[in-house]
Amino acid sequence: MKISDKTIKIDPVKPEPELILKAASVVRRGGIVVFPARCLYGLAADAFNEEAVERIFEIKGRRSEKPILVLADSFLMLSCLVRNIPPMAQKIMDNFWPGGITIVFEANDNLPSNLTAGTGRIGIRRPGHPVASALARAVGGPVTGTSANLSGIQGCLNVSEIDPDIAESVDLIIDAGELKGGTGSTVVDLTGELPVIIREGEISKKEIFKALGLADY
Repeated sequence: MKISDKTIKIDPVKPEPELILKAASVVRRGGIVVFPARCLYGLAADAFNEEAVERIFEIKGRRSEKPILVLADSFLMLSCLVRNIPPMAQKIMDNFWPGGITIVFEANDNLPSNLTAGTGRIGIRRPGHPVASALARAVGGPVTGTSANLSGIQGCLNVSEIDPDIAESVDLIIDAGELKGGTGSTVVDLTGELPVIIREGEISKKEIFKALGLADY
């Protein structure tokens, strides 16, 4: 199939429901969809489908020891992924979600082992793009949110920038126009007694610690 034949253009602000349903159907069948994650285009698969998650590793050339980010658009989706929601996590979600920050939780035992890379932890973000939110809701469960690029290569602001091998390998491409790019999400690990900033991005460490009522350390 030609790349143009599996590309659909969508309104980035008010995504057309019929196009979202088409993409969600692909994901539910185990397919991989390129979609606007937030700042960059991402690869969406059913987070509970081990074979689909494995395809993402293969498409990206991603090392198996690197976990895959997941997008959850509701408390129910989140609760299916994690063992518990610490009070610190609730404060961060209340202050900074959707978008902007990825929280690392203790993963539920029922998740595919390749999704967590055997770490027992899972990074989750509430989607900050209308198309991403609508897609997760239509799928009815969490979807992967890793960027649509070969590992080690810069991410894509436009679908025209997606590596041809990736474009050939996926099942559907959602074109929502040029994305804003910029700094990625901040990643904070909340599996211990104190938060650990794994990567400082859009939300600063100072902002996070202020929201938590903690002195910076």
